[in-house]
Amino acid sequence: MEGDQERYELLKKLLPLGFFSMPFFYFNSEFLIQKFLPKGQVTSYILSLLLLFVVFLVSYYFLKDYLIDKYPIRIYDTRTLFPVLFIISMSTLYGFIIFMISQSKKNQEEQAERLKSELSFLRSQISPHFIFNVLNSIVYLIRTKSKSAENVTLELSNLIRYMLYETENKQVLLEKEIEYLENYVKLQNVRFGEDVKINLEMKGEPGSKMIEPMLLIPFVENAFKHGVGFLKDPKIDILIDFKDDNKFEFSVKNLVGAEKKEQKDPNSGIGIRNVKRRIELLYPKTHKLIMNNSDGIFEVILMLDLKNKI
Repeated sequence: MEGDQERYELLKKLLPLGFFSMPFFYFNSEFLIQKFLPKGQVTSYILSLLLLFVVFLVSYYFLKDYLIDKYPIRIYDTRTLFPVLFIISMSTLYGFIIFMISQSKKNQEEQAERLKSELSFLRSQISPHFIFNVLNSIVYLIRTKSKSAENVTLELSNLIRYMLYETENKQVLLEKEIEYLENYVKLQNVRFGEDVKINLEMKGEPGSKMIEPMLLIPFVENAFKHGVGFLKDPKIDILIDFKDDNKFEFSVKNLVGAEKKEQKDPNSGIGIRNVKRRIELLYPKTHKLIMNNSDGIFEVILMLDLKNKI
């Protein structure tokens, strides 16, 4: 019984040592590591840690000697060194883990901001040349006193409204994106009339699926840009297939002619490169993009795995 009582008394005296160690533990993990490591000042951290170790060791030794004077020990005794080393090591490990987690979170936030900025930049690069062409068509319709002028003006206003307001959202209903695409095709029909044969076919229903705005139109713009020109009997085929599951397939096919390099627009292909980059960023593992140019036909096939509206 006397031995048990003695051990109990010893544990009671050791308890204050645990509380005494806590400030050193958190000073290392919450202050020293967070102060030096984010700046890459490893040498300064090691020197500060060594100084902390010495101060902690000496303080621990005198406090232990004061509390347990019945068991005299030296400062370099394992009964002094081991607890101090253990607490400093655990403190460093804990602080380093917290530091790595915070750095990882910071990197993710920075990556998200870069992604957001890049997507905004890519969206802003969508060419406005189509709008100017439609405005010219409206001017022509007004001059010829065509009854279509008013309808075309309304269609164009709807198109611009979508570009200005709907595209501010991260995602839009697929139904709205398709409606925008249909309005675009209608205006192109007005612009080219019977000179260009445009086929737009849709299968299934869009349902409540969501999609990144302005993702499909660059491929159609590209078809009109390169599939009309001086071609004989130009033709553009657009197929939109709403699958039963979350799969969505979109394809555009147009005729292409021989294009001389010296006559090629230096900005040609920017819209396609931008939309490819957006697809890679937004649908990294849930898309398939095929572009094929052979036998005078350029075809784009885009397959996406979309999510439903929550």
